[in-house]
Amino acid sequence: MLVRLLYASRAVDTGTGAIENILTQARGHNPGCGITGILCYGGGIFLQAIEGGRMAVSDLFGHIQKDPRHKDVALLHFEEISERRFGGWTMGQVNLNKLNHSILLKYSEKAELDPYAVSGQVSMALLEELMATASIIGRV
Repeated sequence: MLVRLLYASRAVDTGTGAIENILTQARGHNPGCGITGILCYGGGIFLQAIEGGRMAVSDLFGHIQKDPRHKDVALLHFEEISERRFGGWTMGQVNLNKLNHSILLKYSEKAELDPYAVSGQVSMALLEELMATASIIGRV
């Protein structure tokens, strides 16, 4: 049973080293658990989609909720899926500070990442557009 979970959180440490540490840890851990996904960050906010088996995704989300590097963890969307959308990434990344702001403005009131202010479906549409426009890096 494959599932997709979308969540948002705020970074406790917004430094580049802290973000890289999270990505490195995810890329080291996720393949062995069958987890794929994408992580967007900007303005101290994470937006992450994770895909994989139901228990693996649930366990990972439980760990993220307890992770001291994250605060204000919010579940935005959860669904059973027939196939992965982010299967080519152990953990792809998007740095929204380097993105054309018109993409963000297309999905929100302001040209900034604020998944707390939009629906989970809107946040998923943003991720899909980022994937379609090749804004995701870190394909493994």
